[in-house]
Amino acid sequence: MPAVPHDEWLRRAKAFQLSGAHHIDGAEEAGAGAVFPVVSPRDGRVIADVADGGAAEVDAAVAAARRAFDTGPWPRLAPAERGRALLRLAGLLEERREELALTVTLEMGKPISDAYGIELRAVINTFRWYGQLADKLTDESPHTAPDALALVTREPAGVVGAVVPWNFPLTLAGWKIAPALAAGCTVVLKPSENSPLSALLLARLATEAGLPPGVLNVVTGDGPTAGRALGLHPDVDVLAFTGSTAVGRHFLRYAADSNLKRVWLELGGKSPNIVLPDAPDLENAAATAAWGIFFNQGEMCTAPSRLLVHSSIAERVTEAVVRRARELKVGDPLDPETEMGALVGRAHLDRVTGHIRHGVDEGARLRTGGDRVLAETGGTYLEPTVFDRVAPGSRLAREEIFGPVLSVLAFDDLDEAVRLANATEYGLAAGLWTSDLSTAHRVARALKAGTVWVNCYEEGDLTVPFGGMKQSGNGRDKSAHALEKYTELKTTWIQL
Repeated sequence: MPAVPHDEWLRRAKAFQLSGAHHIDGAEEAGAGAVFPVVSPRDGRVIADVADGGAAEVDAAVAAARRAFDTGPWPRLAPAERGRALLRLAGLLEERREELALTVTLEMGKPISDAYGIELRAVINTFRWYGQLADKLTDESPHTAPDALALVTREPAGVVGAVVPWNFPLTLAGWKIAPALAAGCTVVLKPSENSPLSALLLARLATEAGLPPGVLNVVTGDGPTAGRALGLHPDVDVLAFTGSTAVGRHFLRYAADSNLKRVWLELGGKSPNIVLPDAPDLENAAATAAWGIFFNQGEMCTAPSRLLVHSSIAERVTEAVVRRARELKVGDPLDPETEMGALVGRAHLDRVTGHIRHGVDEGARLRTGGDRVLAETGGTYLEPTVFDRVAPGSRLAREEIFGPVLSVLAFDDLDEAVRLANATEYGLAAGLWTSDLSTAHRVARALKAGTVWVNCYEEGDLTVPFGGMKQSGNGRDKSAHALEKYTELKTTWIQL
């Protein structure tokens, strides 16, 4: 994190200006002229008016991407050349890191220290990693009879539509865009209407890095209009989406109603975090549990929102989490000392507080938090919130809240812990704290989750895949496996 004081971030925020035009075919495009306001959750002020795109703008962006794919140089470049372009983009993201971090913080409320130190680090590393990977992929030549030659080649899938949410607007965009571009595809990105500005700046930097026109396009607008148009478009070959399970169902329907495009979904979560009595460090387990649910204001699909604790240590662990919740500094996300910023907007704040009220009504015990704070700023701030005595069948235990709300459930034996952990429609992530290696392996295999962390949470790097099971989606982001979503396998059989 650079040594930029709060006052300087405030000055930059006051001077903040960014064009809200679409980025289509390598240039800014105003579209039909309709706009919508981007409201900063830190103070409720409008920070920009952004082009409100619909079917016409999506058509233009897809047509540009199709031309770039069918007749442009990008898919035909040597993979090393595509890689160098992605590395140039990573370099530009590093150069403009402070500006990008400020943009993310203003549009979605993330603390500036996290925007700079975590969000921007992640997206820079993503483009750098896939830039370095681009020319490391190999095709296959299976062993056949002596009178034939078989070739199995990976070819770019075509035009990719990517729809991403607001909670990690650059990281999640990068997880879609970077492997798709490395594979030779072209992309139309539809960011969330809550966080379109950082995506537009990313696209402009991509053009500056030398990506040909039409290779990366950004259309801004809402989901029911622009997102639906992209999902239904017959000239989109692949659709990659991160967001809610409910919206993921829509994209599957859009594919069925159009051209049967492949749809890759990374959806919701209600992740369990299991703490056993033999955890190597109970204080660390509790501190990590608190960090995991309150980081990014709890607005994470992998947030460990269900803390499953053995009854013999439940009160000790819960009390440690409650203490940490009460210590957290909630405040202006432009203050480098802030640990938890603002929820993304008033509608989302109301949704989260509604879940809290339901939790109280259902009989769970509210240990701390639950109230809106700093309302006088115009921002949407909420206290870190912890419930215990949560019933397994309650809404607190079943539904994704997507906010800083932790539900603590006690169990008496390991089999019960696994049953509770798997008693959800989701299967994105899970945590386990134990000193026993055999227990770690057995429970990790039993948990229905795409990622299992043992004695840690939210750890990993770009070498490992990320994605979910059950109604948390399909396909994988990150790692070389992500390229499978954006390539087609072709078999060529040559009779000799």
